[in-house]
This record gives sequence, structure tokens and C-alpha cells, in this order.
Amino acid sequence: MTALVPTLLYDGDCGFCRRWIAKWTRLTAGKVDYAPYQEAISAYPQVTESQCEEAVQLIMPDGEVFSGARAVFKALALGGRFSRLLWPYEKLPLFGRLTEFFYRFVARHRTLYSKFSR
Repeated sequence: MTALVPTLLYDGDCGFCRRWIAKWTRLTAGKVDYAPYQEAISAYPQVTESQCEEAVQLIMPDGEVFSGARAVFKALALGGRFSRLLWPYEKLPLFGRLTEFFYRFVARHRTLYSKFSR
């Protein structure tokens, strides 16, 4: 399956994830497709269910995959509104490591953070 725009796979069973995807969908305005991995993973053999359970997966039209915080920054940059966040992620190693650390921390505690993100 070759998409014309990137697709971001997320956990469709997670209320926290669904709320953030709704926000990002508005911010990226058709430049990124979003799909629950539970429904769409079979179309993307380059990612595993285990990877999708750990973090969002952004699959580019050429098949390249980005994961976690990098996937978020890349998707938002494609939407044109938050492209300035991608630059420090890619150019400043400490920023990249810190954002991945915080992404993993929040992902592991989604239930708790879900209460704060309403």
C-alpha cells in the first residue's frame, strides 16, 4: 500500500492517544493520515505490533519509519505549524535524547497523564 501522505499509527484503545491525535489531526490539516494500529498495521509490514504498543509510528510514503518523539515532531512539521521543533530534535543531540526520554515516560504513564490532558 503506497500512501500519498504519511500515516501515523497510534494506539486506538488509548483515550490519551485519541485525544492527542484529534488535536494533531487539526494541526496537520490533511498532510498526515492517522490510523489506530489495531486496524491498519497489516498494511505496514515494516512495523511490528510491539513497536506500535511502545510508541506512535510515522510511516512515510517511501516506507521510511519514524517512531516516538521524532515521529510526533516530523508529523507536526509536515503540517507546517511546528516545523521549528523538528530542527532541534535533529540537530541538538541532547534535545533529541531528552524529548525521547519524556515521550517514553509519558507513554508508560498514559493513564495518569490522560487525567491532565482533558
